[in-house]
Amino acid sequence: MIITLTPNPSLDRTIELSAALARGEVQRGLASHQEPGGKGVNICRALKASGIPTLAILPGDEADPVLTSLAAQGIPHRGVAIGASLRSNVAITEPDGTTTKVNEPGPALSPDQQAALIDLVLTEAEGASWLVLAGSLPPGVPATFYSEITDRLRARYGAAAPRVAVDSSGAPLAAVVSSLPDLLKPNAEELAELTGLFDADALEADPQLTVSAARTLIDAGVGAVLATLGAKGAVLVTAEGAWLAQTPPMIAVSTVGAGDSALAGFLLRSAAGASALDCLSQAAAHGAAAAALPGSTVPSLDETHPESVTVTSLALAPVSPVS
Repeated sequence: MIITLTPNPSLDRTIELSAALARGEVQRGLASHQEPGGKGVNICRALKASGIPTLAILPGDEADPVLTSLAAQGIPHRGVAIGASLRSNVAITEPDGTTTKVNEPGPALSPDQQAALIDLVLTEAEGASWLVLAGSLPPGVPATFYSEITDRLRARYGAAAPRVAVDSSGAPLAAVVSSLPDLLKPNAEELAELTGLFDADALEADPQLTVSAARTLIDAGVGAVLATLGAKGAVLVTAEGAWLAQTPPMIAVSTVGAGDSALAGFLLRSAAGASALDCLSQAAAHGAAAAALPGSTVPSLDETHPESVTVTSLALAPVSPVS
């Protein structure tokens, strides 16, 4: 079982344009898609599509459109009632795959609601292989939220605790590093902000710089870093080595949720006991398959092609930033 926590879920609407986005102008959409969203929710959708046991934990009332949509799709989930509507996010995709997103802040969670969410996670986590802490935090939730959950999870279950993966950004991502999660899944921008060594463009241009940035997190005690670099591929760094995974060139239809699908691909292979390289290949294959689909549609395992992924070993030796 792979469990996800999404503290700031959303109803995600994607609008496809037939031409480039024209700021300040009126344009007609070519098509639109609507899905329950938020990083953890997307991961559960991808896992469910591949037949992997999963559970999405999130705030939200039973009648909220996000939860009713999860129920309609047969996605196992548990919600904590908050008496407020969850947010809506809008993504606009252009013909070349360029995506513009507008994300609402989401409803504030009271201390009691936060405590209820943590208690639910700790209860449901028993026996799980992975717990994924995913996405932004809504108003009222401290940046240490993910760190607190990680620490309390390990205090309760000890060696039997599920492994913890974190896919977030900004202060919540920075705060959880001290709790030494088993896996961090930043993109180039998030890794650049977290480590402060290189900018995002440099990390995407040179995978070896990505290794150097991720190496600082591994040296601090983080188990592994899976850095997704968009069309440039994905880099996995552990204490044992570093590797770059690349898929054949393609034209992206929509990049919405591609990183979430990549993490789902990694986790489903990891839960099956696969090697780090197999997990990385599946992550790259899942991300590419998601980018080839419209909106925030997630691929099933049968729609991915890990055999087409090229994996290259990279040096673990650090590279100093250019002054």
